[in-house]
Amino acid sequence: MAQQSGWTINEWQAAYLTGDLSPRDALTALHAALDEKDPAFIYVLSTDELNAQLDALDALPDASTLPLYGIPYVVKDNIDVAGLPTTAACPDYAYLAKADSTCVARLRDAGAVVLAKTNLDQFATGLVGTRSPYGAVPNSFDSNYISGGSSSGSSVSVARGLVPFSLGTDTAGSGRVPAAFNNLVGLKPTRGRFSTTGVVPACRSLDCVSVFALNVADAEQVAGVMEGFDATDGYSRQAPAAAKLLPLKPRLGIPAATPWFGDSQYAAAWEASLEKLRAMGVELIELDYSPMQQLAELLYGGPWVAERYAAVTEFMDAHADLMNPVVRGILAQAQNFSATDTYKAEYRRADLARTIQSLMATVDALLVPTTPRMPTLEEVEQAPVLVNSQLGTWTNFVNLADCSALALPAGLREDGLPFGITLIGAAWQDASLAEFGRRWEAFAPWQAGATGRTLPAPAAATQAPAGHVRLAVVGAHLSGMPLNTQLTERHARFVESTFTADNYRLYALPNTTPPKPGLIRASEGAAIAVELWDVPVDLFGSFVALVPAPLGIGTLTLQDGREVKGFICEGAAVDGATDITHLGGWRAFIASR
Repeated sequence: MAQQSGWTINEWQAAYLTGDLSPRDALTALHAALDEKDPAFIYVLSTDELNAQLDALDALPDASTLPLYGIPYVVKDNIDVAGLPTTAACPDYAYLAKADSTCVARLRDAGAVVLAKTNLDQFATGLVGTRSPYGAVPNSFDSNYISGGSSSGSSVSVARGLVPFSLGTDTAGSGRVPAAFNNLVGLKPTRGRFSTTGVVPACRSLDCVSVFALNVADAEQVAGVMEGFDATDGYSRQAPAAAKLLPLKPRLGIPAATPWFGDSQYAAAWEASLEKLRAMGVELIELDYSPMQQLAELLYGGPWVAERYAAVTEFMDAHADLMNPVVRGILAQAQNFSATDTYKAEYRRADLARTIQSLMATVDALLVPTTPRMPTLEEVEQAPVLVNSQLGTWTNFVNLADCSALALPAGLREDGLPFGITLIGAAWQDASLAEFGRRWEAFAPWQAGATGRTLPAPAAATQAPAGHVRLAVVGAHLSGMPLNTQLTERHARFVESTFTADNYRLYALPNTTPPKPGLIRASEGAAIAVELWDVPVDLFGSFVALVPAPLGIGTLTLQDGREVKGFICEGAAVDGATDITHLGGWRAFIASR
């Protein structure tokens, strides 16, 4: 199976499509290579359990057309998979899952195949990946360093090239910290985007299922399968209309002060990342992150530890001596908080979240180093609580503030260990962060996890992002023109200036206010200058409603052969109009007046 190491979802699918591999042959061989003693795993499926999935897949009509047909993955062992034990990294807590969690069920319906349940910090309490009776999970680059937690096994399984994606969870950063330490994409969705039914809670009001992947496209593809409202989850939410896309040259708010806790290599990697972002055209705005830091302190210094205790009250009251001592000590703090304390802390959380959201409104998104340092196993052993707290510097506040986040690889340090950055957006800005993440990946590509393998170049974005329509404008809607606000007030984003194919004619229509052109397809014509804008689908109708006769929206062909929606004109309307085709565009005509 060496040839599949570090493959993306697309590469697995391509191999199946050509017939070079079948899911049964490929996954049987991959499964046989998994080591049950590997600290990344708590439970590796038996051959019979694997075959049961493959048999069910084979029995489906047109199974090969499923979006994740035969794609292997692993699941953090606080997420239920029907018929398998769920331990939350506590053997005495274990139970046999009667049903799939909603996320696993949706992946199963999409054709994905589970190979193993993965190790974690016990009860998902920790960012280090060492608080488990199944053993500490070492970093995929250097076994002297931590893998990060709590989703430790899920992250290293992808980083080592065993599977193209995995599921983790994220309450305080457990889907982002391990991504940074293992050179992965870590998708932390808006709370409620993915159902948490069938997940052992850490803090149920904050928990998110997360995705680890080798690249942004894979993370988004998996997210697209799992997302959606689930009536069985009291915290599930309906997604609103498409969020505003980040500009092509966004303004990102970075911390004005960044503590590194003595890790000079991380400090240098951060500065190198900022230089790349500036070269990409990003404007970096220093912000006061003290509200974020104050909110982060509430997660473990406030009554949310009581919410963690609430998830395992009966077990802890009866079997506290069977728990990891660090985890037990954290949850035991629940007795320090009263109901009154909880309400006061919630008021404080709401006030800080509002402050943070107001601050975020001054920029397009936030950008932080995913973690401020990368500690060794020995350093964590010597100061487990202190180091864990340091790792949550830029992650702990995110769910409390109801934000979306996307952790991205940002190159290797001078010593060869990975460094990561995280984009943070408002709730439901997930797709916008992912769209920028793909552009970052194209500008500053990274290797496939810890495999050393070069990832395939991300596909060029020739179409509008999901939830948007790409529109060609030719006249008064161009940038700086009188009607451009009809686009910007609908959160449309400028994409590029380009030209139509060379079979169009442009006319200045008479008696129009403001002056408007008419674009006509013709047997003889010229290439006409246009601008492309991406318009949210849910707002596109209201835009089209403003287009007056004799204009309309049709399909235009661009000079490179792409077809996009764009302004067209009724042929009869050009009688008496001025043919301005020779000028090549509306701007030139306006300038000539």
